[in-house]
Amino acid sequence: MYKVFIKKKALKGIEKMPVKIKEKMNVLVKDLRDKGPIRSEWPNFSDLGEDLYHCHLSYKWIACWKSEKNSIVIEVYYAGSRENAPY
Repeated sequence: MYKVFIKKKALKGIEKMPVKIKEKMNVLVKDLRDKGPIRSEWPNFSDLGEDLYHCHLSYKWIACWKSEKNSIVIEVYYAGSRENAPY
């Protein structure tokens, strides 16, 4: 089991999401907690390098997280629109 922390900036982004996308975000957080940071079954999942990852919740909405190798801590540092993504 992993520990998932959501940064304040990501929480603000989640607040702006439509209800259906928030529900997908909740499923992603559960997957991260239960299965770890490599979530290749999610749409457009990719390794952004340096222990950074992202996936699409829909065409417009994404989530980004980081997890150091051999760590049980996952930090969601961005959740929001694709246009403002930090990559």
